[in-house]
Amino acid sequence: MSDYHFRQAKGADDRAPLIFLFHGTGGDENQFFDFAGDVLPGARRVAPRGDVSEGGALRFFRRTGEGVYDMADLARRTEAMVQFVRQRVAESDPVSVLGLGYSNGANILASVQFAAPDLFDRTMLMHPLIPFQPRDVRFDGLSVLITAGQRDPIAPAGATQALATYFERNGAEVTLDWHAGGHEIRPGEVEAIRRFVAS
Repeated sequence: MSDYHFRQAKGADDRAPLIFLFHGTGGDENQFFDFAGDVLPGARRVAPRGDVSEGGALRFFRRTGEGVYDMADLARRTEAMVQFVRQRVAESDPVSVLGLGYSNGANILASVQFAAPDLFDRTMLMHPLIPFQPRDVRFDGLSVLITAGQRDPIAPAGATQALATYFERNGAEVTLDWHAGGHEIRPGEVEAIRRFVAS
């Protein structure tokens, strides 16, 4: 299951940062590819394509309703993604490993972190929704940016705050960036990502 179709761009050299890009529901491997090249020039970029179709919209795991996840499927696909990420990391010697995901892509990225907290150095979770209590693992040395909308009907503010608290409680350095809207990506989020990557 770890044989994802993916798009990639080579880094400037074997030590270049490596960034993984996870699209939202209905997106594909191209959704953030050019953006990442602009934000992190010279980095190696890897963007897997979700292998679950929901009415023709690509996702990374199944759900049974809005905000209701098929937990067995999530566990299987999380393990597959952990293997995929490890395989790609082993192909070079990156100075750092980053992840960026939006919506469903942020959810699979977060789930991968819960399962394998050693994989990433810095992650950017845009409008994640984790409607379950993850197991406590240590995230010492990890930096996390969470961007969210205060009126997001899909990823409620309370759930976003709970996720930020979870990461902080387990040793991560967390930056939480809010906008006044809903589930859409706004320009302020893009700027928050630029600042986070540059810091």
